[in-house]
Amino acid sequence: MFAVHLLSFYFSKLQEDQIRKVDRFLYAMRLSDDQLVDISARFRAGMEKGLSSESNATAAVKMLPTHVLSTPDGSEKGEFLALDLGGSKFKVLQVKVSENGKRRVEMESETYPIPEELLNGRGTEMFDHVAESLKDFLQKKHINQKRKALGFTFSFPCGQSKIDEGVLLSWSKNYKARGVLGTNVVQSLRQAIDRVGGTNVDVLALVNDTVGTMMTCGYDDQRCEVGVIIGTGTNACYMEELRHIDLVEGDEGRMCINTEWGAFGDDGALDDFITHFDREIDAASTNPGKQLFEKMVSGMYMGELVRLILLKMAKKGLLFDGRVSNALRTKGKFQTKHITLIEQYKDGLKNTREILTELGLSPSADDCLAVQHVSTIVSFRSANLCAAALAAILTRIRENRKLKSLRITVGVDGTVYRTHPQYPKRLHKVVRRLVPECHVRFVLSESGSSKGAAMVTAVAQRLAAQRREINDTLALLSLSPENLQQVRDKMRVELERGLRKDSHRTASVKMLPSFVYRTPDGTERGKYLALDLGGTNFRVLVVKIRSGIRKSVRMYNKIYAIPLEIMQGTGEELFDHIVQCISDFLDYMGMKNTRLPLGFTFSFPCRQTGIDKGSLVSWTKGFKATDCEGNDVVEMLREAIKRRNEFDLDIVAVVNDTVGTMMTCAYEDPKCEIGLIAGTGSNVCYMEEMRNIEMVEGDEGQMCVNTEWGGFGENDCIEDIRTRTHPDLTDYFLYL
Repeated sequence: MFAVHLLSFYFSKLQEDQIRKVDRFLYAMRLSDDQLVDISARFRAGMEKGLSSESNATAAVKMLPTHVLSTPDGSEKGEFLALDLGGSKFKVLQVKVSENGKRRVEMESETYPIPEELLNGRGTEMFDHVAESLKDFLQKKHINQKRKALGFTFSFPCGQSKIDEGVLLSWSKNYKARGVLGTNVVQSLRQAIDRVGGTNVDVLALVNDTVGTMMTCGYDDQRCEVGVIIGTGTNACYMEELRHIDLVEGDEGRMCINTEWGAFGDDGALDDFITHFDREIDAASTNPGKQLFEKMVSGMYMGELVRLILLKMAKKGLLFDGRVSNALRTKGKFQTKHITLIEQYKDGLKNTREILTELGLSPSADDCLAVQHVSTIVSFRSANLCAAALAAILTRIRENRKLKSLRITVGVDGTVYRTHPQYPKRLHKVVRRLVPECHVRFVLSESGSSKGAAMVTAVAQRLAAQRREINDTLALLSLSPENLQQVRDKMRVELERGLRKDSHRTASVKMLPSFVYRTPDGTERGKYLALDLGGTNFRVLVVKIRSGIRKSVRMYNKIYAIPLEIMQGTGEELFDHIVQCISDFLDYMGMKNTRLPLGFTFSFPCRQTGIDKGSLVSWTKGFKATDCEGNDVVEMLREAIKRRNEFDLDIVAVVNDTVGTMMTCAYEDPKCEIGLIAGTGSNVCYMEEMRNIEMVEGDEGQMCVNTEWGGFGENDCIEDIRTRTHPDLTDYFLYL
């Protein structure tokens, strides 16, 4: 019994010593939560730099717009083709999406190899090979009779100006095909399809594999608005608010952004976290100085990173009794799939011994423990770094939407995430620890990104159909230059009819004289009281005007509500309420005993026979007070003041709000001779020659005419352009 305890103690001590030895050697790869929060903040700054048009050119995190404006909503249907190009093989698929309440997706696919000489040859040869494989697939499946829409998953950084265009920014994953950088890969594919012939397809959408993953998962879970790939390479995308994307026009809605987070750190943002092992990996790569985050995270480099660490430790005598095999010295001999086997729960140590033996080594028990721990540190660092960057994305989405907590789904794919026995659990745990405000569900993409390409194509078709329907609906509101000229001419006729005595009564544009004969000339001065009634609020003001060199206007005002029951009661109740508000204001200003000239802005159609006389033609804007239409509103105000019997006012002018607007602006600009209101209602006034206004006497000078153009068309003169929605013709009327 004692021997068993002794053996157990010895083994535990051995294990502890080995773990400490590795920890000391790889201390720089062990990241604390504080360091991860720091990295997350740096990535967030990189995202903002990439989204800004001013800094995008120099940003490491490119934040590429994808022009994917919506995730699937379940209404997508049809048959689509998909191509998936991004590794040593590519896939061709037919995807059938049904909307018959079951939301079923059926897929048939074929995988085709890409010979290494094509990866490093001419781009036209590579695209010809893709097109020939597509043709082969269509012939095998007998699906070339009807023209099909095709989505192209292309797993490399592309600048997109629309959904079916993508200019290759850089190759990765050992691709070096010549003549493709800086060109539109969709156009290259279309040209190859034309050269090969025999295929009846439309390439409608270019999709990054990360976007494809998000769209694949988004079809089954509509909360999925983030896609992550952790495989041979790594990347993430998410739905960003359009108002934050400087590189595209528009402020409404959202667009999927391909972050291209693999390049995070290319600008030095991760220099203090990059180890000398990472620098060796980078120096030996095909793209030194590029994709530094990817080289710390992805499956293409993790195995090589472990090999370099084991080689260094062996040379220092920390492993294998200082002995090194030729295989351990050879780049590529230790792969990420070996890490997956080494970190298995039950057979990890057994697998470790077998892998090391295959590498020509003779590992001891403590060597196997140490190698297993090295693998754990490297893969755990990968999960930690991805978690930090993903936390930045989730925090941005939550803050964009001004939410205290966010419920969201992240779609994930990639060989590392899919095959490593502990990677998903580690990633999930760290993300949830870094962003406790986000309730995150992780969904593995069961169908890869290829299904997502078909989904993007389906969504693109759905949105295009919606746009066509909207455009067809709005076509009735579209006015040609000829239409506008006709409206202008008809308005001109109505203006002239309103000015003439013989046609004024039947004119739809009433052209009401305001008895305002001139605009301000800058010499005005004094203290005045003003009332403004035109909506559910009523305003009382004192206006102090100073002329001369130090010309100025000061105003003191108070706003009062007009209750609905007053708006729709009797005229006497309405004007009594107005006088009560005036009384309150005079008390407030300490002016109860001061008799000031008063101007009354009354924003309803009035027929005036003098500057202080105005008979209400008709109520608008929800007012229905009885016994007002046809009566002089100035006189009704005077009668209400008498009933109150608290003060007296000198009411010298009644003014329409449009006239008031013109006069206000003319005080600042003497050339202002037109006033326009385009708000709850619309109207315009202007200075007309007296000789043209037959409703008033006199031929000399000018008078402001309140057109009341809101009535234009009441005589059916514009029935040919009227719809259920009235287009805004304001700009064109102003030319009259």
